[in-house]
Amino acid sequence: MTLGDHFDGFIAHQIEIGRYSSASEVVRAGLRVLEDKESKLNVLRQMLTDGEQSGKADYSYATLMDELDAENNI
Repeated sequence: MTLGDHFDGFIAHQIEIGRYSSASEVVRAGLRVLEDKESKLNVLRQMLTDGEQSGKADYSYATLMDELDAENNI
Protein backbone atom coordinates (compact mmCIF):
# COMPACT_ATOMS: atom_id res chain seq x y z
CA MET A 1 0.00 0.00 0.00
CA THR A 2 1.40 3.39 -0.97
CA LEU A 3 0.26 6.31 1.14
CA GLY A 4 2.61 9.07 0.10
CA ASP A 5 5.05 11.19 2.04
CA HIS A 6 2.44 13.08 4.04
CA PHE A 7 0.73 10.02 5.49
CA ASP A 8 3.99 8.09 5.86
CA GLY A 9 5.26 10.98 7.98
CA PHE A 10 2.05 11.13 9.97
CA ILE A 11 2.20 7.41 10.72
CA ALA A 12 5.87 7.63 11.67
CA HIS A 13 5.13 10.52 14.03
CA GLN A 14 2.28 8.63 15.72
CA ILE A 15 4.61 5.69 16.33
CA GLU A 16 7.46 8.00 17.42
CA ILE A 17 5.36 9.70 20.10
CA GLY A 18 4.17 6.33 21.35
CA ARG A 19 0.52 6.66 20.51
CA TYR A 20 0.68 3.53 18.37
CA SER A 21 3.24 0.76 18.17
CA SER A 22 2.97 -0.01 14.45
CA ALA A 23 1.80 1.36 11.13
CA SER A 24 -0.94 -1.27 11.09
CA GLU A 25 -2.36 0.09 14.35
CA VAL A 26 -2.44 3.62 12.93
CA VAL A 27 -4.17 2.45 9.76
CA ARG A 28 -6.71 0.37 11.72
CA ALA A 29 -7.48 3.35 13.97
CA GLY A 30 -8.01 5.53 10.92
CA LEU A 31 -10.27 2.96 9.32
CA ARG A 32 -12.34 2.69 12.51
CA VAL A 33 -12.85 6.47 12.49
CA LEU A 34 -13.81 6.39 8.80
CA GLU A 35 -16.20 3.49 9.36
CA ASP A 36 -17.87 5.30 12.27
CA LYS A 37 -18.18 8.51 10.25
CA GLU A 38 -19.68 6.67 7.28
CA SER A 39 -22.14 4.88 9.56
CA LYS A 40 -23.30 8.16 11.11
CA LEU A 41 -23.56 9.75 7.68
CA ASN A 42 -25.74 6.87 6.45
CA VAL A 43 -28.03 7.25 9.47
CA LEU A 44 -28.30 10.99 8.82
CA ARG A 45 -29.09 10.41 5.14
CA GLN A 46 -31.80 7.93 6.09
CA MET A 47 -33.28 10.37 8.59
CA LEU A 48 -33.34 13.09 5.92
CA THR A 49 -35.04 10.73 3.47
CA ASP A 50 -37.58 9.69 6.11
CA GLY A 51 -38.29 13.33 6.91
CA GLU A 52 -38.73 14.27 3.27
CA GLN A 53 -41.08 11.33 2.70
CA SER A 54 -43.18 12.05 5.79
CA GLY A 55 -44.87 14.98 4.09
CA LYS A 56 -45.48 18.51 5.17
CA ALA A 57 -46.34 19.30 8.75
CA ASP A 58 -48.98 21.84 9.65
CA TYR A 59 -47.21 24.76 11.26
CA SER A 60 -48.45 27.87 12.91
CA TYR A 61 -46.04 30.29 14.53
CA ALA A 62 -48.83 31.70 16.70
CA THR A 63 -49.79 28.22 17.91
CA LEU A 64 -46.17 27.42 18.71
CA MET A 65 -45.80 30.62 20.72
CA ASP A 66 -49.04 29.89 22.59
CA GLU A 67 -47.79 26.38 23.46
CA LEU A 68 -44.46 27.74 24.68
CA ASP A 69 -46.20 30.39 26.77
CA ALA A 70 -48.45 27.72 28.30
CA GLU A 71 -45.45 25.51 29.11
CA ASN A 72 -43.75 28.42 30.85
CA ASN A 73 -46.92 29.61 32.62
CA ILE A 74 -46.84 32.99 30.90
